[in-house]
Amino acid sequence: MGGGGTMSFVAVDNVFKSYGPRPILERINLKTDKGEFISIVGASGCGKSTFLRSLIAQEQPTHERISIDGNPLQSNQVWNVA
Repeated sequence: MGGGGTMSFVAVDNVFKSYGPRPILERINLKTDKGEFISIVGASGCGKSTFLRSLIAQEQPTHERISIDGNPLQSNQVWNVA
């Protein structure tokens, strides 16, 4: 995020996701600007796909929130980011 107090386009704030008692994602934080590219890398089974499914609202975080363009992400929501 650049100076001047601009809002991040995608903001992931302290997200947790678990399946029953098993934690999959813990304390995930991410801020990106519109048009910015990122890479997500990690070992097999570390939660990369779960995180990406959370970003497209196929999974709901157990705790905290994900927002796109300042709006909280909700399940079954479609975003026009063009």
